[in-house]
Parts: sequence; C-alpha cells; structure tokens
Amino acid sequence: MTDVYTLGAVMGVVSSGRVRHDNEARLDVCGPEFSLAIGLSRLGHQVAFLGKVGADELGARALSVLRGEGVDIADTRVDDSATTGLLLKESRVGYPGLTSYYHGGSAGTRLSPGNVPIDRIGAARLLHITGTTAALGRDCLEAVRIAVTAARNADALISFAVTYRPSLWPSVREAEEVLSELARASHLLFVDQDELDLVKPALTPEREVVVSRGAKGFSVRADRMRFDVPRTQVPVVDVAGSEEAFAAGYISAALDGLTPPERLARGSMLSAAATTGASEWQTLPARADLSRFGAGTAQAGGA
Repeated sequence: MTDVYTLGAVMGVVSSGRVRHDNEARLDVCGPEFSLAIGLSRLGHQVAFLGKVGADELGARALSVLRGEGVDIADTRVDDSATTGLLLKESRVGYPGLTSYYHGGSAGTRLSPGNVPIDRIGAARLLHITGTTAALGRDCLEAVRIAVTAARNADALISFAVTYRPSLWPSVREAEEVLSELARASHLLFVDQDELDLVKPALTPEREVVVSRGAKGFSVRADRMRFDVPRTQVPVVDVAGSEEAFAAGYISAALDGLTPPERLARGSMLSAAATTGASEWQTLPARADLSRFGAGTAQAGGA
C-alpha cells in the first residue's frame, strides 16, 4: 500500500553568486513535492509521485533521482514536446537572494486532469498537495482538484501546504479563493505565519493546522491544544527546501502514529537537515540518521 501520493512539477535549478559575472554555477533538480517525496522515502515510507518532465537531460536527471531514492514514478510521464522548467537562484553575502522562474509552457505545467490515476490515489493512506502546483495553470489546478476528490471519496487523509508564491498567481484574490478551497478540503494544513490570512476560512478546530513561525520555530493546533517547538539549531548553508522538509518529517511522524509534539520535533529535525547543504533535498536524513539531529522539545500552550 502506498503511504503517500503526491503530484507536482519538477524543475532544474541553477545556483550562482551572480549570473552576469560568475563562470561557475551549481546544477540540481527541485520542486516542493519532489523534495517531500524524497524526504519521506528516505524515512522508509512508500511514496508515489505524479508529474511531467521534458524529454531532455534535466528531465532524465529528475527521474533518475526519484528512481534512485525509491520513489514510485510509474505515473510520471515524459512530454516529448516540452522542456523541463528551470529555476535560477542568485545568492550573495549581505544581499537578498534573487529567484527567477522559467516555467512557462514547461512540461510540469502540462499536468492535466486526464493524468490523474483515481484508483491509485484512492489506495494511498495520504494525498499531499501544494499551492505551488495549483498555481501553475487551469489544467494543473483541475488535476489537483480531481486528486483531492479521489482521496476524499476513498476516505484517505489529505495534506495541503499553502506555499504561496505571488509571482505564480494572477491576483491575490484568486490565490485566496483557490488556496482556501484546498485548505478547507484538507485534514492537515501546513501554512506559513504570513499566509494565515489567505486561508482564514480553513482555520477551524477540526483541522490540524501546522504553522511555520520563522525564527520562532513551528506550532500546531490539534485536539484544541497548541504545541510549539523551536527550530533545531544547525549551521545554515541555504534555507531553500526547509519548509518542504519540515512537512515530510511531520507527515512521517503522523503516519507512524506519533503525537503532535513528536510530529513537530521530527519536522524540525528534517527542516534543519535541509538547511545544512546547498541542495533542497540531498542532505535529508534516512530514518537511522534522525538521532544525529537534536530535536527541540515541544511545549503545550493554550487552547
């Protein structure tokens, strides 16, 4: 039985200090659901990933990584008429990072409702979706909606990470409508503190709401109680991918039947691990490695 089914776009990522001057750059592949799938697979969970990549070297690299990490890619397709999307990251000491997306018309944005395997999603314990994929176009949004319906009809759990990227949405109003819709359909909601206003209708007591609070750490409101955990302190190389890693750790602990405080602690571990390298996923631990990262102790708060 598949533990987690997820769907999304994969992109190549080129990292450089300053593109117009540097002669060297780092090449990787990334994506919110891509990184989460790897994180969960390394922790011993059965994970299936649905997406589309181009018939190019970046697409081949993405599939090779997923296959090598033990992720089920039986439903992932290669689009011969499109290229794999690209993300360009510039980072300089003392300056804000600059991120540019080159995803228009890419294979990842061509995910369509007809690509969604309803029976496979219905057989999974949990479906994980993100606002990033929902923002990539109408077909991608409809694919996400069909996946959600399949999971609900099969009484599978639904996990939703808001991951609001303003540049991907036509307007804030449309983002609010879609993100709130998907948040209300979820059982487990991951949201950044700055995103709470976007999904207000979903912030109800029956939903498990996990909030990333920046330097303050993470919190969850479950069973009418709030629990908090600080971020696990490690030397930070790059924070990209840390939120997806946190979600992977939290979901893993939930699947293992751990308590909300224990879920927060494992999520904090994985989030910290992701920040110790330049890649969004390469430093994520295997289950046997979890003890190497000190976990913060979750504290109970008010109702």
